[in-house]
Amino acid sequence: MRLTQQQITTFQETVWEYFRHGRRSMLWRPSEALAKEGSTLDPYLILVSELMLQQTQVPQVIPKFESFIKRFPDIEVLADAPLAEVLGEWSGLGYNRRAKFLHEAAKRVVKDFKGKLPEAHDDLVKLPGVGPNTAGAILAYAYNQPVVFIETNIRTVFIHHFFHDQFDIDDKQIRELLEQTLDPENPREFYWALMDYGTHLKQTLPSRNNQSKHYKKQSPLAGSPREMRGRIIRALVGSALDENTLRLTVKSDERFDPALDALAREGLVYQQNKKWCLTGESDIR
Repeated sequence: MRLTQQQITTFQETVWEYFRHGRRSMLWRPSEALAKEGSTLDPYLILVSELMLQQTQVPQVIPKFESFIKRFPDIEVLADAPLAEVLGEWSGLGYNRRAKFLHEAAKRVVKDFKGKLPEAHDDLVKLPGVGPNTAGAILAYAYNQPVVFIETNIRTVFIHHFFHDQFDIDDKQIRELLEQTLDPENPREFYWALMDYGTHLKQTLPSRNNQSKHYKKQSPLAGSPREMRGRIIRALVGSALDENTLRLTVKSDERFDPALDALAREGLVYQQNKKWCLTGESDIR
């Protein structure tokens, strides 16, 4: 779909107008940065926030992000920390593999890039847990590069404005429109504006997520294997437990064995001296 200049201008004005009145300030998005066009935000904070925000909403991320950064204030500290400590700080966010990916990415950045997060897309996507869209977000937010990436809030905005009655919308279609409408002079703030506007639309209008070809409804946490995985991780934070005690602690059911096996395969937990503990836990009790 090719947009006219008038369509582009109208869309950009709508996005910017909402941002001027509804902008949100977050710990990884400090308000003072808005006055520094072209400035570099702390790429480490962006990396942590982007991995935390994968499949998790902002209100749940904010308190965990604050605690995580207090414990691991820079990428070198994170890389040097035992994985068990990282998992402990992450506990409660779910999808604990993200914590392992983040820890491995920090180690890679320290080893291969002297502690500085890469500014090239090809280098970023080689880091554990960093796919094309996460890499794009890092480049836009940390380095103010006019790269194109898509996530759920961005989909919401473009579907609302350009695909109102259509279904099975491919990200390629949205990407074409984003390439035409992205502000190349200030992509960082434009993406912030898109994100905030998308949040507003989702809060005030019926969801349009199912109109996307790439939409996958997230299963409820209660009663899911994810819930049991989270219980196991939380039970092992700072402790090592024999299997019977672990079963009692997490109130095991038919999900326990598959969840524990999966965590062990993924390298998040292991068994030592007949006790289960988090990988990297140095104080086995």
